[in-house]
Amino acid sequence: MPRYVIERDFPDSLIIPVDADGAAACLGVVDNNADQDVTWIHSYVSQDKKKTFCVYDGPSPEAIRNSAKKNSLPINRITEVRVLDPYFYF
Repeated sequence: MPRYVIERDFPDSLIIPVDADGAAACLGVVDNNADQDVTWIHSYVSQDKKKTFCVYDGPSPEAIRNSAKKNSLPINRITEVRVLDPYFYF
């Protein structure tokens, strides 16, 4: 399955409460993604919470876009990536 980094901008900051509501919101994203065979691996959030870099596995960029639309999440850029491990040559 291809792996992608998804860049998202949140002009008003990304706010996910650290409580049951926040957990439910994240699980809702996971459930919606499953409809497109998309898996959210993890995300990096900028210190000001206005930009995220999300790592996803999915069959295609279009599946990623469909999932984002269903989750009401912006997409600024989708980049297909591969792992570069610093210990690969050892």
